[in-house]
Amino acid sequence: MARVAVLHNTLDGRGGADAVCLHVCEALQAVHDVTLVTLSRSSLADLNALFDTDADVRVHRPAGTGAVCRAFDALPDRYGPQLAARSVLLRRLFAPHAADFDAAVSTANEFALPLPSLQYIHFPQFNCRYAAAGDDPRLGPLWSRLAGVGNRTLPADARLLANSGWTADAVESIYDRRPGVLFPPVDPVPNPQPWVDREAGVVVLGRLAPDKRPLEAIRVVDGVRARGYDLHCHLVGSTSTIYADYASRVATAAAERSYVTLHRDATRERVMELLATHRYGLNCKPAEHFGMAVAEYVAAGMVAFAPDTGGQREVLDGRSDRLFDSTPDAVATIAAAIANDDRPTLPRDRYASDRFHAAIREAVAAVLGTAGDDR
Repeated sequence: MARVAVLHNTLDGRGGADAVCLHVCEALQAVHDVTLVTLSRSSLADLNALFDTDADVRVHRPAGTGAVCRAFDALPDRYGPQLAARSVLLRRLFAPHAADFDAAVSTANEFALPLPSLQYIHFPQFNCRYAAAGDDPRLGPLWSRLAGVGNRTLPADARLLANSGWTADAVESIYDRRPGVLFPPVDPVPNPQPWVDREAGVVVLGRLAPDKRPLEAIRVVDGVRARGYDLHCHLVGSTSTIYADYASRVATAAAERSYVTLHRDATRERVMELLATHRYGLNCKPAEHFGMAVAEYVAAGMVAFAPDTGGQREVLDGRSDRLFDSTPDAVATIAAAIANDDRPTLPRDRYASDRFHAAIREAVAAVLGTAGDDR
């Protein structure tokens, strides 16, 4: 049993990357002594309930984490969540404790760490200007230098995994190293209703945050209804102090429409019920690095729709009748599927969590040089 640190900059956004972190902890806790190191105020109990996980590990929050979180939480509505800055700080605060561990696992993208590591990359957080699909934040070069990767070189003893082939392309373009691809864990939804018994409604699952574009999803539903289809919408969003102002705007837009229902911080049971009883799932975030919500729609036996960019194209097998490039195109694509009574065709168990857990344990064993010992 090795001493393993799992590094995650913040779990307060409550998104797909945070679900991966909890699954990694769950996968490793039975075979290693695991400590989660994070700049996050969220409790494991709350996160386990949200993500339907069973992570039970030691949590180390560096001194001053509460004040740091409050400072960062004041920024996102205008400046974004500043994940790179959080990671720079996390790396610096972890460094004095690195010698206490045999290996580290980052579930918050790439790091320059002073010990062997497994790094799960949702999308590169540093040197993004060198990736064709990346943005170029003003302080990006500064954070890259402070993170120790300004020369676009990652530690030789770091093993890399990416959440999609699209993300792997971005990593390779920056660091000249191609990660293996390990899709995030998404289990089939239990007891899905037969298609004929499902409600003709659309579920929009994800954080109530600007990058997820729930307000655009509402406009899409408005457009489909304007074409004569009686489509209703369930916005199922986790909330966070990070995006409190934006969440209020979403709540106002939903309240103005009788056919839009907002579910804030719904229980996992309620989320599963909605997915199992509705026909359609919609994601509106472009260039989604993987698309956990899209994968959940597939796992529920729904017909899923998403922007024609990013890793979500892989989730939907590049189908042009499920992908769109604008709000009007989304309206037309969904309306056509309703008119044709399209049915789901993709396998529901493609991203099962037992596959992900086994792959994580194997990858950590390889980092530790003990491949095969823990199987």
